[in-house]
Amino acid sequence: MSQAAILVPGQAGEGPALILSAPISFWGGVDPKSGRIADVRHPECGESIAGKVLFLPGTIGSSSASAVLMELVHAGHAPTALVLHEPDAILLLGLIVAREMGWMTPVAVKLPRDAFSAFEGQQVRVGADGEVTIRGSDLTD
Repeated sequence: MSQAAILVPGQAGEGPALILSAPISFWGGVDPKSGRIADVRHPECGESIAGKVLFLPGTIGSSSASAVLMELVHAGHAPTALVLHEPDAILLLGLIVAREMGWMTPVAVKLPRDAFSAFEGQQVRVGADGEVTIRGSDLTD
């Protein structure tokens, strides 16, 4: 278990951890219609972020990243939670606007990058309070 700092409040989320090995640009890097990583240069190209707890080591800026994340939320292809190493105000604005639109948005939290590896290959839950836990047969629901 890790206690993360809440960047943007939202719904608690659970799903398989998807730990990106490189920063990503949401604009052109993620297909908002499918939730798949579309950047052919990205190591996780082809992976879906939909329904996953997405661990982001960093983002590659574009002021349009917030619009892509907002589209992902609206289309139902967003991650169940976002765990960022460094806050990205532009990206997170997409969650804030989606919430203002009345859409259910995932929680976004900040956790040190060196803590990411503990969640590799695990089913992870990120609580609305920022608690990040591994879900398993030895843990209660």
